[in-house]
Amino acid sequence: MLRAWLQSRFPHSEPDDILQEAYLRVLQAREKSPMRSPKAFLFAVARNLALDQVRRRRAAGENDLARVDELDVLDEAADVSETVARNQELELLTQAIQSLPDRCRRIFTLRKVYGLSQSDIAQKLAVSEHTVSAQLTIGLHKCTDYMRRCRQERER
Repeated sequence: MLRAWLQSRFPHSEPDDILQEAYLRVLQAREKSPMRSPKAFLFAVARNLALDQVRRRRAAGENDLARVDELDVLDEAADVSETVARNQELELLTQAIQSLPDRCRRIFTLRKVYGLSQSDIAQKLAVSEHTVSAQLTIGLHKCTDYMRRCRQERER
């Protein structure tokens, strides 16, 4: 199912390489802490790996992958308006995370996207657990504020 999904959304990708790396990352994350939704995590990891592959090719000058925005096909099973709204919220959240300072963004992504524990993040980045906790709090507040401001600007 994941291979078919990757091929439909990222036709120029190498799905076997992405699958192998995604499974490896899920297994590594699972060893560190239990997962509530392994399937969703697997698909998120695979999507991020495919996007990384697209970015690397784009940076290397491969022009056939220049249409990344066209690769995001709407889920036909879901209501179109809900899907559009969800995609807009996801894009807004992505922008909010990208607006964070570098260390805060890394910590926030490792915790919220990859599901690493605070102690694992502290070890990985060679910082204290208190720093990780503080940066997560800062990141959450800044992302919330960013999204609130953007929604208010849209409503004007």
